[in-house]
Amino acid sequence: MDTATLEQLCEAAASLYDRGYAFGSTGNLSLRDGEHVWITPTGGALKRLRPHDLACVDLDGEPLNQNRASKELPFHLAVYRARSEARAVVHLHSTYAVALSCLEVLDAEQPLPPLTPYYFMRVAPLAVLPYFRPGSPALAEAVEQAASGHHCMLLRHHGTVCAGASLNEALDRAEELEATARLFFVLRNERTRLLSTDEIDELRRAFANP
Repeated sequence: MDTATLEQLCEAAASLYDRGYAFGSTGNLSLRDGEHVWITPTGGALKRLRPHDLACVDLDGEPLNQNRASKELPFHLAVYRARSEARAVVHLHSTYAVALSCLEVLDAEQPLPPLTPYYFMRVAPLAVLPYFRPGSPALAEAVEQAASGHHCMLLRHHGTVCAGASLNEALDRAEELEATARLFFVLRNERTRLLSTDEIDELRRAFANP
């Protein structure tokens, strides 16, 4: 993968950090290039990465350079196995999405209400996965199963996973998911008009999101 593309990955990571979507050493991003995957390293903050900091592995997770990949590498690879068109994965611990994932009662079929058309255009359907220890093989297995039918996943007590055919697409999905979760909490105690069934059906016809 060329250096300019890896620079874009580092710039995107820094932007997420600077805008409060990531903090400390949380969150990880990856790009697939044929049989190779470039991913942010373990234990590093997203705010100051350079291309030479990124880990490179093959699709079996075998290291191809000296950098240690994020411990969440297994579920990044799981997404790439499940979605042949995926070229980028963004995993965040963004505040409102994590808050959503911690609610005791959460409808797995509709974890977020139909507030805006953009949620349906970029995110829905959103898969809700049960809690697994971060980095565990069971988490990767659950992500792989869910990713076959979903671009976006909400991990209980953990965060979000969003895939895209490009880095920009994966980022758009991650940011839209966090924005919708924030709207949900802002409006939670207010009388709110939701999109109607007919309006939602029209969106699904116009913006199919398999």
